[in-house]
Amino acid sequence: MTQPTLPHSRVPESRDAPGLRWGIMGPGWIAERFTESIQSHTGQVIAAVGSRSLNRSKAFAEAFSVPAAYGSYQELAAAPDVDIVYVCTPHTGHHAAAVMAIEAGKHVLVEKPIGLDAGQARDIAARAEAAGVFAAEAMWTFFLPKFDVIRQILDAGTLGTITTVVAEYGEHFDRSHRIFDAELAGGPLLDLGTYPLALITEVLGSPHRLHAIGQAHESGVNAQLSAVMTFDGGGQAVVNTHLHNFTPTTATIVGSKATLAIEGPFNMPGPFEVRFPDGTRLRHEEPAGGHFEGLHFEAAAVARAVVAGSTQISQRTLAASIRTLDVADEIRRQLGVVFTTPETPTFEGKI
Repeated sequence: MTQPTLPHSRVPESRDAPGLRWGIMGPGWIAERFTESIQSHTGQVIAAVGSRSLNRSKAFAEAFSVPAAYGSYQELAAAPDVDIVYVCTPHTGHHAAAVMAIEAGKHVLVEKPIGLDAGQARDIAARAEAAGVFAAEAMWTFFLPKFDVIRQILDAGTLGTITTVVAEYGEHFDRSHRIFDAELAGGPLLDLGTYPLALITEVLGSPHRLHAIGQAHESGVNAQLSAVMTFDGGGQAVVNTHLHNFTPTTATIVGSKATLAIEGPFNMPGPFEVRFPDGTRLRHEEPAGGHFEGLHFEAAAVARAVVAGSTQISQRTLAASIRTLDVADEIRRQLGVVFTTPETPTFEGKI
């Protein structure tokens, strides 16, 4: 009997992707990681950076050899030497910044979550479609080579009928972090919980029933939440996310034929196993890594899509982003968590 094997990743080399001129909107921590990754692993060009503080833009430009620095988001959106804008302001600024870029005729890649809620995500999708520009959420996990292998496993039915998905993500933050700021949509849901929720909705779709419980933090944000969900066909999912301390951040997809166990942190580069009832284990080996090793894959994939004339990308469609936020909205509704939605991008100093 032939020993079963796992498929190979189909993700091409990031350096082979056609180059785009990127504009960074919001020079914070994730912008630094993104820039480091693509400058080291791709032929993409960071052509400009924009902030509401010209000094911050200039400091970022100097640190990463970026040729243009602007003192406003509007200037960056209008810059003629920018093909695509990477929106990485705090969450409360994602929608307004993305709309600004789209209205200027720019393609956009918006840091996760693409909006504070599903309504904002739908608005970005509608505006991008009307303008004929590319738009996507920067859910970098789904662009990693290991997730291409996982997608092939799921598509092939190797696991059988999916019965259960369990995923969690907890992390420790310094008390000064914006995650404790209620005015910046603080709490773990959008920063951390979006990863397990995205995985659950990618595998099982939209739940038809959900029950959430939460715990408050002294700062006024949500400190912890858990939710159990049921789906068509009887599948179930469990999610937990919190800001108390670090967790293994693992994910498990259980099927009638096999179980897929993704080692933590499941949302980053690293190995996983497919485990069969007879004891057989198929292991996907991949060096563990972080943002530096992984963010370039999404940039390369987006560049290929844009140059090909696509306005969306299969690894993370706008419909998928909206679906995840629909679930997050229902969790917030049950917990009474309300986000403010300012009309202008929020100052990015706390990112």
